[in-house]
Amino acid sequence: MPTTSRTNTATWLDDYNRWQIKVMKNGVRKTFTDPTPGRKGQRACNAKADAWLNDDIVDGNRRISALFADYLNELKITSSRTNYVKTKSIGDNWILPNLGKLKIAQLNEQHLQDMINKAFKKGLAKKSLENIRGFTNTFIKYCRKRQATRLFPENVIIPKGAPTKPKNILQPDGLRILFTSDKTTLYKKVITDPYINAYRFEVITGMRPGEIMALKKTQIINRIVTLRNSKNSLNEITEGKNGNARRRFALTDRGMQIVKEQTEKNPDSEYLFGEMTLSRYEKYWDRYRKYNGLGDTTLYELRHTFVSISKNLPEGKIKPIIGHSQNMDTFGVYGHEVAGELEDTADKISQFFDLFLK
Repeated sequence: MPTTSRTNTATWLDDYNRWQIKVMKNGVRKTFTDPTPGRKGQRACNAKADAWLNDDIVDGNRRISALFADYLNELKITSSRTNYVKTKSIGDNWILPNLGKLKIAQLNEQHLQDMINKAFKKGLAKKSLENIRGFTNTFIKYCRKRQATRLFPENVIIPKGAPTKPKNILQPDGLRILFTSDKTTLYKKVITDPYINAYRFEVITGMRPGEIMALKKTQIINRIVTLRNSKNSLNEITEGKNGNARRRFALTDRGMQIVKEQTEKNPDSEYLFGEMTLSRYEKYWDRYRKYNGLGDTTLYELRHTFVSISKNLPEGKIKPIIGHSQNMDTFGVYGHEVAGELEDTADKISQFFDLFLK
C-alpha cells in the first residue's frame, strides 16, 4: 500500500543531460535521476522516486548469495537456457565472489564499481566488463521487483582503459581465396571443407552463424529468404538475438547458386547446410582459415565483412538485411517487395562482390 504521495515531477536539467526529481520521506530527502531523453526518461525517473516513497523493503537482510540462487531458479522457468548459463557463469565468477556475503541492504554502487574495477585489472575486455555490469543490473532489477532493495545503479562506469577487441574482416585477397578455394585439412589430410558454402553464404548475406545453422530450405522461396530462428551454442533453436533478427531479404545470384548446390548436396536434410553445431562449425572454420592463410577473422566477423563490402549502399538498405532496423509493419514489408526493393538491393550487393572478386 502506498504510504507517501509524490506531489512533484521530474524535470530535465540541460546542463547535466538528465531528468531529476527530489522527494522527501520521514524527514529524509533523496534525489533521483535518469539520463534517458524524452518522456520515457521522465517516467523512469518518477518511478524511481515512487518506488522509494511507497515500497517497503521486505528482504533487505537476505544475503546476495541467497537472492542470486532464487534468481537463477526463476530464470530456469522464465528465460532461455543460454541466458541462464551466461547469468550463472557471471554469478559464479564475479557476483558471488565479490558480493555474495553482503546483505542486499548493504549493497551500493561503489561495491559494483569495485567489482568492475577488479575485472578490469585482470585484463578483461570492454565487452566483457559491459556484460558483467549488464547481467548484474538485471539481477538487481529482480531484487527490486521482490522489494529487497531500492538500488538503481546509474553511475557504474567502464574504465576508459578497457581494451577493445579489434574487428577483423576479410580483405579483397581473402575474399578471393574464400570463393576459389574449398580445401582444408582434417587429421593432416587435405580435404574439401564440408562447410565451404556456409562460409560463403554468411559473407554474401551478413547472416549470423546461428542463423546459418538454423536455416531451413523452406525459408527460401524464389530469391527471398525469411529468417525466423537461430541456433545457440547449446544446439537449441531459438527465436534469434532480438526482434530485428526476424527479417526478409533477397539473395544475389551467388546466393542462389549456393542454395542450388547445397540442395543437391543435402537432398534429405531440412536444413540448407545440414545438421550443424556451433562448436563443429567454428572448428572447421578455424582449420579452413589457417590452411588458407586468412588471418584471425572469426565466423561472426564474416558478417562484418558483408557490411564492409556493402558500406557504399544507403544504411537504410543494409540494416533490414542484417537485422539492425526496427521491425517493419506488414504493409510496409509487402509494399517494398512489390516495388522490387529487395531484389534491387540484392543486385547492388552482387555488383560489389563482383568488384572485389575480380
